[in-house]
Amino acid sequence: MHIKKPNGCYSAARATLGGRTRKHGHSRWFVGYKKHTLRLWLHAYKPAVLLVPLVSWIAPGHRGDALFLRPSLEFCHRRLQWLPDIVLADMAYINLEMQRQIRERLQVCVLTKLRPDMNLTKRFEPGPKAVCHQGQPLKWLGYETRDGLHWFGASDPPGLCEICWERSACPRHFSHAPHEHEILFGSLPLSSVVAQKLLLEVRAWAESCQSYEKNQLGLNTMFLNSLRLTWILGLLADAVALLRANALLLSRSPLPSLLHHLLPNQLALDLLGAD
Repeated sequence: MHIKKPNGCYSAARATLGGRTRKHGHSRWFVGYKKHTLRLWLHAYKPAVLLVPLVSWIAPGHRGDALFLRPSLEFCHRRLQWLPDIVLADMAYINLEMQRQIRERLQVCVLTKLRPDMNLTKRFEPGPKAVCHQGQPLKWLGYETRDGLHWFGASDPPGLCEICWERSACPRHFSHAPHEHEILFGSLPLSSVVAQKLLLEVRAWAESCQSYEKNQLGLNTMFLNSLRLTWILGLLADAVALLRANALLLSRSPLPSLLHHLLPNQLALDLLGAD
């Protein structure tokens, strides 16, 4: 918590009023700094989900989250000669123009959920669910690279197609360009099974990383009144996460359970040797 002085300034140098995700029991606004981190999923580690920080930024709270996404990807491209295929971000990173630039120039797919107050196009219903102009639900068939179009077809069972008055002239296949709406279409349509699975299941993995930094490393208990000091502690937190990931990858045997000695043991039944 940063204290506001009688002169109108805050106790933290260059700390500003920023917004956070709405959570029960928490203020919508805060004064301080925010840590923006691009993390990589190391799928080679099988025992558990393992995310490691690639690029981190520390900035005053009023700086928009979307401002740091493209520089993070450009840094990966310049220093690592590598780019992720898909980036999962929360709603704070929604910026249609920025997502278009990332898709066209870096060929990276950015997936975000829709804001509750965001207007859908006529080709989508809440869900989001792709539909034709008569309301028939559609499934994503794939992306045609030659035409640069996403193709959708009537889902099974067709439902409305059986009673549609345009049935005889309808091709039952529809195309949409990614630039029509960068969130709903983009590189991967938001209504596709892949996109929904990534956003609903995989995106939640980042919460445990943030909890690890705040709670186990104790960042939420610190009073940071300097942007430089906050930068140092943010980099130290990333260093701890990288060292921990390296130790897990190098360990040949899984870590023993803390409750190993309390677990019950089951006797082997030698049924084959019984008379």
